[in-house]
Amino acid sequence: MKKLLPGQEISTAVAAISGDTVFLDLNAKSEGILDAAELKDKDGNLTVKEGDVIKVFYIGLKNGEMQFTTKIAGDNADNSMLENAYKNGIPVEGYVEKEINGGFEVKIGTSRAFCPYSQMGFRQKAEPSEFTGKNLTFMILEFKDGGKNLLVSNRKILEKEHEKKLEDLSQTLKCGMTVKGKVTALHDYGAFVDIDGFQALLPISEISLDRISDINSALKAGQEIKAEIIKTDWKNERVSLSMKSLLADPWKNAVKKYPVESKHEGVISRIADFGLFVNLEPGIDGLIHISALENVERNSNLKKLYNTGTKMTVSVKSVDAVNRRIALLPTTSTEQDKTAAKYMDSQSSDGESYNPFAALLKK
Repeated sequence: MKKLLPGQEISTAVAAISGDTVFLDLNAKSEGILDAAELKDKDGNLTVKEGDVIKVFYIGLKNGEMQFTTKIAGDNADNSMLENAYKNGIPVEGYVEKEINGGFEVKIGTSRAFCPYSQMGFRQKAEPSEFTGKNLTFMILEFKDGGKNLLVSNRKILEKEHEKKLEDLSQTLKCGMTVKGKVTALHDYGAFVDIDGFQALLPISEISLDRISDINSALKAGQEIKAEIIKTDWKNERVSLSMKSLLADPWKNAVKKYPVESKHEGVISRIADFGLFVNLEPGIDGLIHISALENVERNSNLKKLYNTGTKMTVSVKSVDAVNRRIALLPTTSTEQDKTAAKYMDSQSSDGESYNPFAALLKK
């Protein structure tokens, strides 16, 4: 094995675990030594087993044994290790002691470094108090005067982590997939949905088959939803979702369900200058052209004559399922038809239909 330099990163397998020591396989006559405490979770349980491959940093020789660590920090972060970390782009751990002019003072081992405001955190603005008093990971941007002048960046670390997460997500989230997520924010144009830590957009037009004017009437922050991924643009970090695409398309059976001259009850869903849109069922709106409305001139303001949400009885004039269009005509309601039929039946005589001329002759 080639001679290792202090701070050099290597990947190696766990050869054995004994008490507080983890022995590393270096493919040499001697084994590497690592403090087991570095590989324990918050409950004190080891997070690795024999044969697992881990990344470690070489510290140096101690009592003839090659010492390693999982992070360059604390007593391990001497000047030689920090210089090697700077040259090889190795992350270091530091303690943010306080806010100073233009940024933060960070202690890394026995050295002190400066992290500008612009290099602390990731994209979002945060108060300095959110960083001070915490152990964070940094990249050394400048190493001068033998380590007395250090410039570090926490943002570089977070950006790399973000890029790695995006790469992983791009391999798992594909167009056509159905995913579950939680609504995090509502806007006039749509909702943002958290999917594995990524904020995807659900446009308001993709929420329902019905036309939605107020998104708050359809979704709530914190709501769990199921949607289909309809578009991905990982370069610009955009993913679009659709709940509507998971619903059955009502237009497939429109011709059969709405034959010409059939009568239906609907609700005025939208009012345009040229006519009224009447919702027959979720996803299907038909149009009554202004010329088909009784006692209405072509230049009339329909919004003064009709209101959205008003029930209306219509008959089907034509159906174009390919272009998703239904032409409608206003007509009498089914209740009016029943009343008229009942009246005609009550006027019938001897089982014959009512005839006003015959009635006059009987007088």
